[in-house]
Amino acid sequence: MILRIPSYLVLLTIVAFGWSTQPSAPEPLSAPLRELPWGQLNFLHTTDTHGWHAGHLQEPSFTGDWGDYISLAQRLHEKADNEGRDLLLIDTGDRIEGNGLYDASDPKGKYTGDIFKEQEIDVICTGNHELYHKSSSDNEYLSTVPNFHGNYLASNLDILDPRSGERVPLAPRFKKFTTKNQGIRVLAFGFVFDFTGNANNTIVETVEKTVQQRWFLEAIHDREVDLILVAGHVLLDSPEYHSIFKAIRAVQWDTPIQFFGGHTHIRDYFKYDSKAYGLESGRYMETIGFMSITGLSTGYQSRPRSPNAESNSLKFSRRYIDNNLYSFHHHTALNSTTFPTDHGRNVSAMIASARKDLKLDHQFGCAPQDLWTNRAPFPHENSIFSWLQVQVLPDIVSEPSRKGIPRLVIVNTGGIRFDIFKGPFTIDTTYTVSPFTSGFRYIKDVPFQTAKRLKRILNQEVPQLVEIPHELAAHLPVSSKTQAAAFEGPQENFDHHYGFAHQMPLSPSSDDDIPLIPGYTTHDAAGSDGDDTIHSPIKFYTVPNVIESRVAFPTSEDENAKEPETVDLVYIDFIERYVLLALKFLGTDYDMGDTEAYMEGKELTGLISEWVEENWKGDC
Repeated sequence: MILRIPSYLVLLTIVAFGWSTQPSAPEPLSAPLRELPWGQLNFLHTTDTHGWHAGHLQEPSFTGDWGDYISLAQRLHEKADNEGRDLLLIDTGDRIEGNGLYDASDPKGKYTGDIFKEQEIDVICTGNHELYHKSSSDNEYLSTVPNFHGNYLASNLDILDPRSGERVPLAPRFKKFTTKNQGIRVLAFGFVFDFTGNANNTIVETVEKTVQQRWFLEAIHDREVDLILVAGHVLLDSPEYHSIFKAIRAVQWDTPIQFFGGHTHIRDYFKYDSKAYGLESGRYMETIGFMSITGLSTGYQSRPRSPNAESNSLKFSRRYIDNNLYSFHHHTALNSTTFPTDHGRNVSAMIASARKDLKLDHQFGCAPQDLWTNRAPFPHENSIFSWLQVQVLPDIVSEPSRKGIPRLVIVNTGGIRFDIFKGPFTIDTTYTVSPFTSGFRYIKDVPFQTAKRLKRILNQEVPQLVEIPHELAAHLPVSSKTQAAAFEGPQENFDHHYGFAHQMPLSPSSDDDIPLIPGYTTHDAAGSDGDDTIHSPIKFYTVPNVIESRVAFPTSEDENAKEPETVDLVYIDFIERYVLLALKFLGTDYDMGDTEAYMEGKELTGLISEWVEENWKGDC
């Protein structure tokens, strides 16, 4: 059983904020909405929340916090119970790293584990971020798994028990359960993709091997099931999920399958066959995924199992809910007075208290403009990567003992996780932009003619044998279909940001009176009507895997300037393996023994905040 805050402990610090639960969050913007496609069995899905459980405090469309989500789930559970439907909650990992609420505490996650466990989730699994460090994977095993006892699944993940050293499953491999209203018999699994960057206290078995194991084959041979549910931190259209689908269909040719995915940070929907679909629900608490299925057999009533049965008797539907109270009130037919639950209010109060303890609103400076990860091309004056390349890295990357030596600095764009908005740059902003504990390393006196070729190799601009993983680059937050559709429209004005100064009335007379605001306009396997909120499209741009900054080079104004013969090759430690591989591809023999710490003890996150404090002085 999951322990919850008693309803009588209503914290008086958070009394009816109305449209925004966290005090510093802006009000959501009114927008035309599509209804939720309720069915026989319904799901709410979160993934890749990365510590954003306070919601987005500078973006009106995503201001709902974890307490609001708890209230939403309770209100939708009430609706489902009243109508005899079922509702299940799913989470598919990457709950950590990416926001001050998680990253600013010592130890990391001091507050977020207690906040997250307050939501009752029916099927939950791990993501790759829980596995990067021994401390976080141990915490999953010792804390998160017990918090969701019986609901946390780890079908292809083992851990070395920190108490005994024994290799054990992180959590149960699968579970079978029956829904309370419809009596739908569900067989559920929880996977992570074939991740290899985990700490050495966890073992990720490949999905291809897992589906050949005896326990899995025995589980999927159970014919007394009405639905097979596969939750995973896995791309929907991936070799891993296709392997699972193929293995299930080899023995269960007609049983409906519902996949839930994650990792790519996009809204997406995928069709495997007429009885198997998958949903991925975005990132960073921007999206609450809603999925429904109608036409399932139950423990009480069978569904026709003939190969010639009409497949259209089984219906799958999806909706991507913008995470804000305007949407939540609409979908529950409630308002600011009737929507919040005591439990949800208490969790919102926990979040506000944690943010206060962590001083997340402490201001380092005032950003003079919006800087985008993907909403501006690179290079561009509105690109966060151009800002980093031209203004920040030349100022912050300097080792006193090597100060006068030309240096070529390489940073992967995937280390920069989010945009900077015009206005206050706070402790929280620091962690949303750069949450990782990445320092710098370097190789001294590398021939410049070799060093300058690295960027093209790491960005895969030339034919090569070096395999560069997509994790190096900043995630594009939309699918390729959505991106292509957005580029069919007019050019976006980069300077137009819908924030505090762009509020609109919350009670227009009709949807026809509501101007569309920029936002997600998802195109997926089911079409372009999946978003609950109707937006005007935003263009998103791909960015390179890495950027390069040249520091202390001879200036172009110097008529006698020459390219340096050698440089200090400086890079973020996360990409060291790929830098060394690329150097070998270029015919050098550099290895780990040639590398050293650069600015030892300094991390990119802290260096950015120091730069802001020095260069963006003043209150907003």
